[in-house]
Amino acid sequence: MDIDGYIEEAPAERQEALRDLREACLSELNGFEEVMAYGMPGYTRDGDIEVGFASQKQYISLYILRTDVFETHRDKLAGLSLGKGAIRYKRPDQIDMEVVRSMLQATAASKGQIC
Repeated sequence: MDIDGYIEEAPAERQEALRDLREACLSELNGFEEVMAYGMPGYTRDGDIEVGFASQKQYISLYILRTDVFETHRDKLAGLSLGKGAIRYKRPDQIDMEVVRSMLQATAASKGQIC
């Protein structure tokens, strides 16, 4: 399955948010390759996945895998369910695209450790 198909198969109420995440990744992650990996869209640089997103049963998840980027944005993610590199949004309207773009820009500039 390709990324367009992945988004089209997601619940209708999530599709716009998933398209917005994809557009942000494509515009902010210069030099990255867009791939389907682990059953979801991912963005790789030098063979390493650094960003991904997924429509899961109860969440839209965004994976920011550079630990320095995740930690420096942690305060802007208050009230969300956070895991190791994972941000879980219960509702599409919880996604703050300004914060997402900031994390993507920081990822593109980072050579920090990948979790």
